[in-house]
Amino acid sequence: MAIPRPPTPVLLVVAAFSRHATALAWARARLEEAYGPVGVASGALPFNQTRYYETSMGADLRKQFFAFAPLVDAADLAGIKLHTNDLERQFTAEGGFPEARPLNLDPGILTLGKFMLATTKDQAHRIYLRDGIFAEVTLHFQDGAFEPWPWTYADYREPELHRFLLEARGYYKRRLQDEQPPP
Repeated sequence: MAIPRPPTPVLLVVAAFSRHATALAWARARLEEAYGPVGVASGALPFNQTRYYETSMGADLRKQFFAFAPLVDAADLAGIKLHTNDLERQFTAEGGFPEARPLNLDPGILTLGKFMLATTKDQAHRIYLRDGIFAEVTLHFQDGAFEPWPWTYADYREPELHRFLLEARGYYKRRLQDEQPPP
């Protein structure tokens, strides 16, 4: 019989996207208030793989990824997704933007073997967590690289994102070593 063990803490990564640089800065500040300082951030990458969000968010979207220094419990992913949904509503309510949804926040967790995203949408390959939130293994790590699955979104297949996730994975490995108790 296998004996359950406590899980290894994971690296929280949140993707923020908007066409407004002020929205990305606002998101980073609010996320840091909640989850601690950003340890690694990507640049604002062009989000042009689909036009799906243009109706609610406008054109010329940019997506920026933030990996947070404090490691988290993987079981917290659903609560983090609910919180980022609240932050989106708060930003929209503050007004000043013509779009119905001026900011989108997508939290995920990175381990040494995978990158997972939280979502409110069920599909055959997603696992229910709680409170209407599902998890999806979006990328898996194999032979030194992040690899997509058939269901992986187009923007998560981009080489620039994979380079960032490799950097974040290296950061995560160092954070795990820092948290190991001395022998």
